[in-house]
Amino acid sequence: MENTYQDLITDIQSKNPKISGKLEGGKKFKIKSDFKPAGDQPEAIKKLVQSANKGEFNQVLLGVTGSGKTFTMAKVIEATNRPALILAPNKTLAAQLYGEMKGFFPDNAVEYFVSYYDYYTPEAYVPRSDTYIEKEASINEQIDRMRHSATRSLLERDDVIIVASVSCIYGLGSVESYSKMNIGVKKNHEHNREQIIKTLVNLQYKRNDQNFHRGTFRVRGDNLEIFPSHLEDRAWRISLFGNKVEKIVEFDPLTGSKTKDLNLIKLYANSHYITPRPTIEQAIIEIKKELALALHFVKVSLELMVIL
Repeated sequence: MENTYQDLITDIQSKNPKISGKLEGGKKFKIKSDFKPAGDQPEAIKKLVQSANKGEFNQVLLGVTGSGKTFTMAKVIEATNRPALILAPNKTLAAQLYGEMKGFFPDNAVEYFVSYYDYYTPEAYVPRSDTYIEKEASINEQIDRMRHSATRSLLERDDVIIVASVSCIYGLGSVESYSKMNIGVKKNHEHNREQIIKTLVNLQYKRNDQNFHRGTFRVRGDNLEIFPSHLEDRAWRISLFGNKVEKIVEFDPLTGSKTKDLNLIKLYANSHYITPRPTIEQAIIEIKKELALALHFVKVSLELMVIL
């Protein structure tokens, strides 16, 4: 029986147990700003931090527009050193808060997570005119990349601030399933090239040797180049000699110039909605059961109609 792609990923990672764990964990929040807490801010920061450390779940910070509430909360995040989720009622305010937090924490992972639709028209049916309106949508590629960057940072870093609109309350699926849908490659370790390629395809990366863009990979001799879904202007090149990884570099996909050397990379799926094979197989079994019940119901109904 042919192995599923999850078996392939497990096989690759089992050869290198050190791949597990957060790649960029342990970093603390650090504000870089010329501003200093003033007025009522020091007291507000002190009380908010003390209550948070005591496990208080609900706190309210009141202040008029321009009173420095965002900076105050940035200082609270720095003091508590915990990952933070900032919810905004719409994309406009979310973008404003994202820009401000990005300015306060330039060396930490400040991420942006909002709906990636530029516009979305759901399918509909108008009975009066017997008109069917097809679903139509346009996905913003830049926002999609930022969503991938946000979920990856949550799994690989401790210093994470997610600025999101209310759309983030809609689930992307199981965290356990998504976190397992990755492939790790380490320098000077053995990895089969064909196996890596098969795993990339099953993680919904597309092979494209001509048009190299986000979410694709290409093969050039012993080099395997991957454009991760969470990066905008950087890609990874894996150089193999036989089944051994000789070198991993990060490079500019436009110019091809190397930006830095890497010892270890971890690549997550190109879609948030990818589903592990065991889950699909279980869903198929349940669908067949429901189908059998529905067919039985229809058959009984038809027999009753014939009798009547």
